[in-house]
Amino acid sequence: MLFCDLIRRGYDVDVGVIVQHVKTDDNRKIRKQLEVDFVVNRGNQRIYIQSALSIEHPEKRKQEIASLIHIPDSFAKMVVVRDYIKPWRDENGILYMGVEQFLLDEKAVEI
Repeated sequence: MLFCDLIRRGYDVDVGVIVQHVKTDDNRKIRKQLEVDFVVNRGNQRIYIQSALSIEHPEKRKQEIASLIHIPDSFAKMVVVRDYIKPWRDENGILYMGVEQFLLDEKAVEI
């Protein structure tokens, strides 16, 4: 649903992968791939969007934003959830909003 709406709005939409190198408890280095659901482009502007059913639990929110906080640029980042929530930004500058608000607000992805 989000993908089709983004295309309808005239954006180029891709899926992204963030590679993260982490150390394990036994001091081994491993490579993790974190997915970004939608990488939305128009010209030289970009926004990263994660979609989730809910972010009600802190562990779930942390999981959903893991890829977003490891992106090494300053383009906009957003999480769209199924629930109706009042749009808000966290300490990382990530915008959270409900899917209904996103679909009804053509300027929700103003880039």
